[in-house]
This record gives sequence, C-alpha cells and structure tokens, in this order.
Amino acid sequence: MIVGMLTVFAFLGLLVVLMRASAVFFEAFAHYFPEEASPGPAAARAGRSEEIAVVLAVAEARRRGRDV
Repeated sequence: MIVGMLTVFAFLGLLVVLMRASAVFFEAFAHYFPEEASPGPAAARAGRSEEIAVVLAVAEARRRGRDV
C-alpha cells in the first residue's frame, strides 16, 4: 500500500513540475504561437438564432404529428 501511495505521490509531483515547466516555456516563446482573433459572442450568435428557431419549429411540428 505504501508503494502505491508513493507512486501516486511521485506521479503527481512530476505532473506539477511538468506543468510549471510548460508554463515557463510558453511564456518565454509566446510570440511564436499567435492566437487567432475570433468573432465576439454577439457576432457568433447573430446568424444562429434563425437556424435555431427553424429547427425548434420543425421539432414542434413533428411532435404534434404534422408533416413538414
């Protein structure tokens, strides 16, 4: 039981060390990994609302037994 607990503890310690090392790496070399600009949430939702309304209308019509 002690061996198992030490194995888990060692693995978690190694995980913490690797996470900190990767954080240092990506902070140092962040300029090599540019992030793409994404549209804001309002722009992403603008076109989707009509599609969602159509899908909900079709689902409701099929639920009531009407052929669409």
